[in-house]
Amino acid sequence: MRVSRCGSGWKRFVSLLLWGTSSLVPLELGAQEAPRFYTQVPEIVPTSTSAPERAVSPPPPAVLQALAAGPTPEWIWGPNQDSRYVLRKTFPGQAQAAWLQFTADNQATVSINGHEVASSDDWSQSVVVNITSRLRSGENELLAEVTNEGGPAGFVLKLALTDAAGQTRYIVSDSSWQAVRRRDRTSAMAVVSRGKLGIEPWGNPFENVAGDSGPERNVFQMLPGFQVERLFTVPKDELGSWVSITTDDRGRLLVSDQEQKGLCRITPPPLGSREPTRVERLTVPITAAQGLLYAFGSLYVSVNGGPGSGLYRVRDTDGDDQFDEVVKLKDFRGGGEHGPHALRLSPDGQSIYCCAGNHTLPPFDIVRQAGPQTMGGPRAEPLMASVPEGHASRIPVNWDEDLLLPRQWDGNGHARGILAPGGWVARTDPEGKSWELISVGYRNQYDFAFNHEGELFAYDADMEWDMGMPWYRPTRVVHATSGSEFGWRSGTGKWPTYYADSLPPVVNIGPGSPVGVEFGYRAKFPAKYQQALFILDWTFGTMYAIHLEPDGASYRGVKEEFLSRTPLPLTDAVVGQDGALYFTIGGRGTQSELFRVTYVGEESIAPAAPADDPCRPLRELRRQLEAHHRRMDNPAATIELALQHVGHPDRFIRYAARMALEHQPVELWRDQVLRLSPPEARITGVIALARQGVVADRAAALQALAPLAREAQLSESQRLALLRAYQLVFIRLGTPTEEERETLLAALDPQFPADSDFVNRELVNLLVFLKSPTIVSKVVRLLQQPSRPTIDDFGEVIQRNRGYGGPIAAMLRNAPDQQQVHYAFALRNAREGWTLADRKAYFEFLDRARRWSGGASFGNFIKNIDNEAFDNATDAERLALEATGARKPFTPPELPKPQGPGRAWAMPEILDAAEQGLKRGRDFKNGQKMFAAARCVLCHRFAGEGGATGPDLTQLAGRFNLKDLTESILDPGKVVSDQYKAVTIATSDGKAFTGKIVSETADKLLLLVNPEDATKVVEIPKSAIEEQSLSPITLMPKDLLNQLNQHEVLDLLAYLLSRGNPSDPMFRK
Repeated sequence: MRVSRCGSGWKRFVSLLLWGTSSLVPLELGAQEAPRFYTQVPEIVPTSTSAPERAVSPPPPAVLQALAAGPTPEWIWGPNQDSRYVLRKTFPGQAQAAWLQFTADNQATVSINGHEVASSDDWSQSVVVNITSRLRSGENELLAEVTNEGGPAGFVLKLALTDAAGQTRYIVSDSSWQAVRRRDRTSAMAVVSRGKLGIEPWGNPFENVAGDSGPERNVFQMLPGFQVERLFTVPKDELGSWVSITTDDRGRLLVSDQEQKGLCRITPPPLGSREPTRVERLTVPITAAQGLLYAFGSLYVSVNGGPGSGLYRVRDTDGDDQFDEVVKLKDFRGGGEHGPHALRLSPDGQSIYCCAGNHTLPPFDIVRQAGPQTMGGPRAEPLMASVPEGHASRIPVNWDEDLLLPRQWDGNGHARGILAPGGWVARTDPEGKSWELISVGYRNQYDFAFNHEGELFAYDADMEWDMGMPWYRPTRVVHATSGSEFGWRSGTGKWPTYYADSLPPVVNIGPGSPVGVEFGYRAKFPAKYQQALFILDWTFGTMYAIHLEPDGASYRGVKEEFLSRTPLPLTDAVVGQDGALYFTIGGRGTQSELFRVTYVGEESIAPAAPADDPCRPLRELRRQLEAHHRRMDNPAATIELALQHVGHPDRFIRYAARMALEHQPVELWRDQVLRLSPPEARITGVIALARQGVVADRAAALQALAPLAREAQLSESQRLALLRAYQLVFIRLGTPTEEERETLLAALDPQFPADSDFVNRELVNLLVFLKSPTIVSKVVRLLQQPSRPTIDDFGEVIQRNRGYGGPIAAMLRNAPDQQQVHYAFALRNAREGWTLADRKAYFEFLDRARRWSGGASFGNFIKNIDNEAFDNATDAERLALEATGARKPFTPPELPKPQGPGRAWAMPEILDAAEQGLKRGRDFKNGQKMFAAARCVLCHRFAGEGGATGPDLTQLAGRFNLKDLTESILDPGKVVSDQYKAVTIATSDGKAFTGKIVSETADKLLLLVNPEDATKVVEIPKSAIEEQSLSPITLMPKDLLNQLNQHEVLDLLAYLLSRGNPSDPMFRK
């Protein structure tokens, strides 16, 4: 591959025009360099259309959970570790399901009743196999032929036998087994136990299950018939790392660097030709675009950072095909990775849509008569709000946190203090003057797209640190209808998808980092993929095709993996005028490339014909209601229409009707909603009244809901909506009177526990809030029951390859019981109804919960639950709990020491040593040890373990090559993600602090001053700040490798690049 460059050397002047409060302000930028040109001949890249072969298929998560329970097996062998043996155990075989897990140092072949079932020749990973079909009634014989090739010898096994009643019994390797020599099977001898699973030198290989062998690096996994071409490899030092792409009116591509390298214009070669890709570096002074749109004869740029976050318009004013004018149309108040993102032309071609993540305020200020709820609980007064003149909102703007019980902020401080509405989608006119909010409640939707009916779909982010907690929400595609609210709230406050005042996703995707989104319209693809919504995941290097199927007034999505590669940090995609799908990779300073996908198979690529759609009338009804999502000139007609449909069986129609109702004066519909008779209609009407009414409405709202509280025939969804309606009445309209409290307790207390986990969650929330005298004892009994680990469906991520799925699989093998965690979280607020025995049982549960695995904030969430519950205990209870040892603080382990001797490492030395040194022969355990010895573990999680003040490093091999990784260690300050940048603050009392801003409010900020301890924070009043500036140094020290010798450095690099997989080829001997 060869990239060539050329430039003409002439100069030109370009002026930057900033939009002021009253006029355009010209800013002379001086002479600009002429455009520079780069060319590269396209190449078809290696692809594979078949799934990788598997040594052993990944077992279901429930099986791994069963194998993780029960007695601990022992490492066993015959009397002489250098000999070969046959290890034998007999057992009764009655079982409905039987799964076996084992490994050996060095080799083992396991047979059941004379039938070989599996072999292992890698002690670092275990084999799991279903042996149900090999069992027989009566006695069964299990044989393991084992061989050692020098060094320690051991064999470890667990067999889980589950009967028809769901009860599981276990057979494990222990001293009850017999051993015979292979050549003499007549004389049995006792086995020798080397110790229980978990001892050194083996550790616990049961945490690493043999499964997906993984695709070859740099080979695309593609659907049959599709072809991928590499069009351009970006010279990073000159053109940066590309994160946004669009097309102009001539079919050329426009791309932007994430940082300071500006824009490029690309003329791709004709399909099927060998002509080179032509890349032109533009001289226009605009950069850091995370959204690009060519419309109305101009290029619109959503800038995130660079010259200042905002919406810019870039034009060619003299017709020479070079942009020469930049106008800032709108300031965006926010930035960073959760700042302003994508731009799209509206379906009618008259306006511009924009989206932004949850660290960006809406495009106009809301006029409020009271402050936000912030932490949860009843409001002191109803929240009334309005939109400033010249702007509009499809969502009533009195949004709030709407949490009945107090929230916790993220366990590691992320998004602390960030409040509703979270991320948003809005539209504006071509001049960027008038703005209208369309949809809110996102975490960080980087991109969105419209389907052929003008319906908007967005791809929202998860909070991966929440994994394992009941409030975790995976990345997901949502149908962003008019006035939609998707319920992102910071920390533990995220709304579950069943909350009736929000809308559910179209499809859950799983863990990842959402980036570009593009429909396949205009693509010369088979019809199925012309209609698909393509979504890009940066973390896992996967592009999905989402197939949308009409479902009532909305859609449901079916996900299909369209393409993937390791590594492949996808950023954005666009369908070109030539019918190809173009996509970029890059971001966070990583190497960028431009690719093109075309279809070369035999299926027809003729434009897809519209399919019959029996759901279209429901969507038309929803859109009819959405036309009333504003204050109408004839509110009576709107109210009449809305009241006809607030009880509609379709959730999206009910939602649209309620939005139309809430936009009209509440005094015109208050009494009518209280008289509605169908359950859905009355519940939806009361939700609207709770959100828009006053304190005096509480009694009537409760009276309207009372008959439904005792109704035994409600469906699960109706009961969930009813419980949410009660919550909103108390949150928005105030604390109940004692009479109201006792009346509702009498109705709800006997219903717990119910037969639905979700209903139980909401009942617990309400009953704790209402101070039920029985809820503590009921919940504590549930906490004492055996756990039922919640297994999320992340199978496709796990199967993608061992590197991607390994850490998640390790987490799932020790997954929390999310239902029990929710109970404990809610019960931490209860102050009444405790006995000392209940307190002890509660804290004993939290102690067990600490042993589960989860996201980066899991441990701190459990710790914070513990701390708050402890604070809510009486003095006597606290003393008793500590005296009895029911509550113990966490103690970090002692860090190991490197062997050394170290040296002052430089990049060329490491790269030279790694060229051959990382091919094989590395030591996984020593790399893990060096991760701790170099203090990385204090700040970074890796494979489910470690600190969380720095980024999780498990998946960095999918985003960084060896050079990028080495550079980030040796020079950590060169590329620092926004969320990890440090600041220096000088205060009026002469003190100086350097750290990372964890949260910021109008009058104070919270600063993390010790990256090795997330609890070491300083709260600084803004009034005391004399000077604040970005620190020139990163919080990560530079010399972390200097205490390590060459073998230790290479083992550490191999460990980081392996994604925690001890079977990576780098560790082959």
